[in-house]
Amino acid sequence: MHVLFRESHGIEESATPRDLGQAPADLVVLSFSDSDLGAFAAGWRRGRAGLPSLRLARLSHLMHPLSVDTYIDATLGQAKGILIRLLGGAAYWRYGVEQVARLARARGIALAVLPADGHPDAELDAASTLPLATLRRLAALCDAGGAIAAQGALAQLALASGLYAGPVPGPKTLPSFGFWHPDTGPVVDAAPGAAPLVVVPFYRAWLAAADTAGVAALLRGFEDAGFRAQGLFVPSLKDAATAAWLREALPALAPVAVVNTTAFSARGDSDSPLDAAGVPVFQVIHSTSDRAAWAGAERGLSPSDLAMYVALPEVDGRLNAGVVSFKEAGARDLDLQFAQVAHDPDAGRIRATVARVGLKDGGKRVALVVSTYPGRGYRMAHAVGLDALASAEAMLADLADAGFGVAPGAPLEVALRAVIRWPLAEYLAALARLPQALRDDLQAVHGAPTDDPALRDGAFHFAATRRDAALVALQPERSHASDREGEYHDTSRVPCHAYVAFYLWLQQQADALVHVGAHGTLEWLPGKAVALSDACWPEALTGPLPVIYPFIVNDPGEAAQARRRIGALTLGHLPPPLASADLALELARIESLLDEYSTADGLDPSRRTRLIAAIRAAAQDAGIEDDLAIPGNASPPRRSRALTPLSAT
Repeated sequence: MHVLFRESHGIEESATPRDLGQAPADLVVLSFSDSDLGAFAAGWRRGRAGLPSLRLARLSHLMHPLSVDTYIDATLGQAKGILIRLLGGAAYWRYGVEQVARLARARGIALAVLPADGHPDAELDAASTLPLATLRRLAALCDAGGAIAAQGALAQLALASGLYAGPVPGPKTLPSFGFWHPDTGPVVDAAPGAAPLVVVPFYRAWLAAADTAGVAALLRGFEDAGFRAQGLFVPSLKDAATAAWLREALPALAPVAVVNTTAFSARGDSDSPLDAAGVPVFQVIHSTSDRAAWAGAERGLSPSDLAMYVALPEVDGRLNAGVVSFKEAGARDLDLQFAQVAHDPDAGRIRATVARVGLKDGGKRVALVVSTYPGRGYRMAHAVGLDALASAEAMLADLADAGFGVAPGAPLEVALRAVIRWPLAEYLAALARLPQALRDDLQAVHGAPTDDPALRDGAFHFAATRRDAALVALQPERSHASDREGEYHDTSRVPCHAYVAFYLWLQQQADALVHVGAHGTLEWLPGKAVALSDACWPEALTGPLPVIYPFIVNDPGEAAQARRRIGALTLGHLPPPLASADLALELARIESLLDEYSTADGLDPSRRTRLIAAIRAAAQDAGIEDDLAIPGNASPPRRSRALTPLSAT
């Protein structure tokens, strides 16, 4: 039938009327859950030779009363058996439950309206037409999950409807948790092997729904990179029995990394069970939106995905490793007249995740980058609440003690006045590997590389020094605009060629990047807010480098920017303690003159005028008028800018 939906009325004014266009079948299953419908689709295909015809539909497509009436007329009216799974009780589909129950009683249809939360519901029992014992058997099979249990539920419904159903071989239940691999399915033990192991926890519900393509692709990606990879299916990381199993199993497995795909925080009264492995725990995102929505969203994720997969996992200290799959509708199954919505892996995003997680064998080259926040030209380095150069020196000493082959060298305030050259030809070769969209933006805003003022004598020059396996460098200016301070946090400003060259060069020089203190400009470049693509500048310039970022603990908002946009491990440090400071000798003299001026003001005008000249002369000697940019002081300061503490006199 063809329906023209010209008006909307009824209890769901916000819903859109729909005609699902399904022909009648012997059995019909309705659910809000894609996992439910995926399991029933897999179960029917598994036993199609011994099962009646089947239709599947999402209740979210039948929220408008007109949609319900149309579906009853076109599809449900000729069914022999109907199974409905409701989460939240009859109130979530009140009109539909009432109309389908009336239809079933009028036409003698076997109707099972089942709760999806595992708890009996007397109201749903009353709406059903099957005996209570049959309803409980169907509910148990649906709660068990998986293709075999779904096939069993369809066979049970068929028999209750007076139709033939063949035998259902195999176990009807899935374990609550366990190991899984696409080659073996659920298994008792992890597969042995000599290669380093990456474990991937994922939801048991995805296994029950035969919706494991995203997990399988992630495991295959790590295997292609030379790792062993093992899936661990769990109902929830907060389930007590599951958490106890993980705390025992993970240390025994001895993985080199945990790549978690489940949402939310797992931290209860103590730590997360994933911490039991004692290795980095990465968080990847199975987006609940489709690929087109992600591609067109500057935010990158829906608000719910941002909360579930980014904000809450940050509480556990997981490292953001990006999005790896999207919810996509597959091809319409002509037998079921239904298109399953499932996790569709993205090959490019999986490669990026594997590259970020995959530790280089024996790689110990470390690059320390010190920011140059807008300020006076004489300031070489900057970090909020941190002595950047002294901290970098301490880190180099710690790396040397840890066996990283760091050689001694001149003090950084001296060594960083030197430069390292990178030939233009090498930059052009690296630039050619960036996405075309980024290269086009770079050309449009900054012109050709040869137009960049930082290019001299056929090479870019970076303020950097080598300490054997370690490299220390000053972060270049992100652009050449006159408003340095204004553009520092500007997420729309495309970086200049010299800046792009610096990070493309670093990717070739280091196995890990340490940004010394809060904060630099890399995490503020144009691109998505989270779940970045290869066409986002922070990802393009960071590449596969792991980022370690000592960050002042009282600025979590800007630390989140670094975690979400460059996958940084932010190590919180306390603000520096307050301490008494001596007044510099030059400032003490000025203070004394100001006291005299205050006394003379109004009492001795001629002395006050003489004091003004003395105060300005003292301020000029100390360089204070230059610092304050007071007009009329064009001459250079007559003294060194370094002030003398009183304790030295």
